[in-house]
Amino acid sequence: MAAPVEKKVTAGTVATYLASTGLLAILAAAKDNAELVGFLPDALAPFILAIVPTAIAFVSGWAAKHSPRIHA
Repeated sequence: MAAPVEKKVTAGTVATYLASTGLLAILAAAKDNAELVGFLPDALAPFILAIVPTAIAFVSGWAAKHSPRIHA
């Protein structure tokens, strides 16, 4: 049987989903306005934009309380 999922993993996953959805919504709303990401080189834009939800997931996982471990 698989171990239960820690709250920090769930928090990181939810935060990543919400951040990605929010970022895509912002980009969809601003698709006719290239000033939002116009300063980024075209080849780098996807990678730079991917850092935002990744950083949010990292901070969420780091900030969540750790589950106690039972050492057998």
